Parts: sequence; C-alpha cells; structure tokens
Amino acid sequence: MAEEVSELCVPVPWGEIRGKVWGPDHGRPVLCLHGWADNCGTFNTLIPLLPKECRYVAVDLAGHGRSSHRPPGAFYCAPAYVADVHRVADALGLKKFSIIGHSMGADIAGMFSALYPEMVDALVLLDAYGFLPTDSKEVSKVMRQGMDEMIQFEKKSEEKKRVYTYEKAVERLLTANPTLSKQSVCILLERGLVQVEGGFMFSRDLRVNFKNILRLSLEQSLEMQSRIQASVLVVLAEDGFDRIFSEPERFTSAILQSFQDRNHKVVTVPGDHHVHLNKPEGRGSVCVQLPANKHCQYQPAAQVITTDMFP
Repeated sequence: MAEEVSELCVPVPWGEIRGKVWGPDHGRPVLCLHGWADNCGTFNTLIPLLPKECRYVAVDLAGHGRSSHRPPGAFYCAPAYVADVHRVADALGLKKFSIIGHSMGADIAGMFSALYPEMVDALVLLDAYGFLPTDSKEVSKVMRQGMDEMIQFEKKSEEKKRVYTYEKAVERLLTANPTLSKQSVCILLERGLVQVEGGFMFSRDLRVNFKNILRLSLEQSLEMQSRIQASVLVVLAEDGFDRIFSEPERFTSAILQSFQDRNHKVVTVPGDHHVHLNKPEGRGSVCVQLPANKHCQYQPAAQVITTDMFP
C-alpha cells in the first residue's frame, strides 16, 4: 500500500491540520487518531496490514507532527480535538466513517462518537478505554493545575526551543517513551522533528504537555459512552496502559464492563502501549473476551482489527 500514500492538508481557522492518506479514493473511510505527543506516523506499520479496500486518513492532531499549533491562549483539550475531527470530516465530505484511535486519540474518538453518534459506524480503541474518568474530588485540583500551567507559561518570555542532533533527539524520545522501539522512534521523528540551523527541534507545541482541563467523572463517562451507536472494539496490550497510568482500577473496570454489557468486544494482545506501532503483526495469539461467556477464543493477532472491525 506504500505507493498509495499521500499527504493531507486541511485548512483550519488558525492554520492547517496535516496528515497522511492510504488507500483508494472511494474506499471505506477510516479516520486514525494518534496518542499524546505522537503523530500520524504511529499508524505507518499498522495500516499496511489492514484491509486494502479502505481509505485511511491519519491526522497529526493540532500541536503535533506537521499540524499548526493552536493560537496563543488556547488550551489543548478533548472538546477542541473533537471539533478538529469534525472539521477534517467536513473538509473531506465524510458523512459516516470509522475511527481507529490510540491512547489520547482513542479518548478523542470516544467523545466524538458519543457527541456525533450518527457519524461513526465502527470504533477501534487501541490500548485505551475511550473515556478516562477522574475522581470527582480531584476534578477541581486537576483543572486548576492545567490553568496554572498555561498562565505561568504565558508569563515567561519566549524561550528558544532546544536544538538536538538527530542522535540526541532519538535518545531523548526513547528515554521519554520506554515503550517505543528505536525503529518506532525513528518513524515518529519523521514528522516529529523540524530541521533548523545546527540540528533539529521537536515540532510539537510545548503546551500539549499541560494537564487537560476538561475532566469527566465516572458517571459522566458512562453516560457519554451509552450514547455511542457504533460497534466498538477495544484492543488492550498486556503490558500497556494499566502499567503506565494510575487511574483507579474501578474506573477502568467499569468502563470495560459497560462496553461488554452492550455487546462490544474487548481484546487483549501481547505487547506494550505502542503495540500497534512496535509489533502490529502481533506475534503470538490474542484473547478475544466475548461478552456472552467467560472463556477466550484465540486467533492470529494480525487479524484482530480485520476480523472484528471489518467482518
């Protein structure tokens, strides 16, 4: 499918949303949303393994990759990203499509699918739950932290971004993301670096590091989830999300149980948080946990998304 890849550019009020497109012009549309601090390159190794009759549109979310940074004073939060997804869909004339989202991209996909259920026919969440609840007692604290980070950032005089050699940039990203292989780091850096005098700078906006000021309680998350009309496939990595984040297990268990209660599928695959990028071929087998029973059905990992999302 490599010869069919093209560059995407969608104008937005503050600049442009960039990305990559795979597949035939009139193929079934599938929008692909990457995780926090990554870019659309995260799907480079997965998409060639998926059904070739589909048209995959992988975007660099605002502030990431080659997409424009948000204007001064603007926050990076889920509703803003959801609006961006709608902008991209409108620009491409997409009335109904599927979404594959990884990590933060999966949370954006979950919210979009809840707010615009009529637009999404299938939803794949890669090592994420679609919603990440926050304890109600912590909401005000986290919201204030995100706002304080932005205000303090704006008070600083403009800081010159650090310039790296390519080797040092690889080393920094490997250190910051231990779940990435070196090959995966190099893939992400194709869109994650900008060449400047003396070396390279990371392209992402520093503001994406600030706390997301929008927080949903478990009750709100479950209510939003109930509005999703699309078929949902949750693909969890054995050594993934749960090993990285410390959200209360009762929250994530409730989200997963709610998916299963609605006859959606939850799949566990060998690998870590970036399993879709590091090992998309899925060495070994995967355990498909069917809502109707407690036992597992095994199938080759390379067929998980193909067989469950594209029957």
